[in-house]
Amino acid sequence: MSKSAFAALLVCGTVLVSSAATAERINNRVAVLSGLDKITGRIIAFDVYVDETVQFGALQVTPRVCYSRPDTEAPKTTGFLEVDEITLDRKIRRIFTGWMFADSPGLNAIEHPVYDIWLKDCKMTSDVAPPS
Repeated sequence: MSKSAFAALLVCGTVLVSSAATAERINNRVAVLSGLDKITGRIIAFDVYVDETVQFGALQVTPRVCYSRPDTEAPKTTGFLEVDEITLDRKIRRIFTGWMFADSPGLNAIEHPVYDIWLKDCKMTSDVAPPS
């Protein structure tokens, strides 16, 4: 391969990587989560506004950010969540702080003896009333 062909390939590759790295990120207001109660086998989906805390069983879930991409981009939905457990002696213990990835729910899902929680999606609005 000639130096000029290699240089052209390098420039093209850089442009492709550069455009992929700058894909537009949408900062959503609502995280769509799913929760599994391992005792009953019940799975529910629920909406949580960013910076709002909701309770799922003995867990309190607070999404801090929820990002997605426009429909014209490859899907990539991520969220940063904090999850606390209310213990039997009524103390609150942090059991998870970190990123969740909707396309890899097993990567950073909440694994608890009784409950599992994972990120499904992010969106701007919800049928649930926003916190006051």
